[in-house]
Amino acid sequence: MLDKPANVALLADRSGAPCLWDQIKEALAPERPFLVHRLDKGTSGVLLVARNQDTQRRLTRAFAERTVGKFYLAWVVGHLEAISTHRIELPLRRGRKSRFRVAGRRDQIERVGKCWRLAVPEAQSERDGLHSETRLRALHTGEAKTLLLLQPLTGRTHQLRVHLSWIGHPIMGDHLYGQPGSPQQHAPRLQLHSHRLRVPGFGSFSAPPQQGWLTDP
Repeated sequence: MLDKPANVALLADRSGAPCLWDQIKEALAPERPFLVHRLDKGTSGVLLVARNQDTQRRLTRAFAERTVGKFYLAWVVGHLEAISTHRIELPLRRGRKSRFRVAGRRDQIERVGKCWRLAVPEAQSERDGLHSETRLRALHTGEAKTLLLLQPLTGRTHQLRVHLSWIGHPIMGDHLYGQPGSPQQHAPRLQLHSHRLRVPGFGSFSAPPQQGWLTDP
């Protein structure tokens, strides 16, 4: 298990900047590491790396079968009341310029009790996008920002970032799905942290956020 820093790409990108994977390979040499899952460049926290192919296969299968419990912390814009566990059930599909979006219009999203969903027939939403579900609970709620505990039950690309943006509470520091010019969204980094992974047969792995992050992003 590694504690990935924020603003470091896991794999090489077009910028040519050093990537974390090269550092991992250098640190484990002459052993060969195997990639299991990914975190966005801006996301910090728990990253699992396999040191042999058998372990990689077992871990990859666990992620594919959705038996891994994934828990994130995020500061989002605005006051969000969710003291108990709430759900976001919004199907996702690929949008323009490598972005992802909800398979529906923003004005079709409704909050019914403890769940955000599209106010369209279920069959239509399934046809237009992939089922995507996130659980969330507010740990600290203020007027301008809220600290959330998030559990993605599906593993869609950018799922947490898209879900939170489309219900009107983008993650602070998210320049891809939020509003970079908004003072409320300003942050030195994407305020998303992979806090804990619970893997059947392997145990639980956690990484605390950087000092002060829980009280002041």
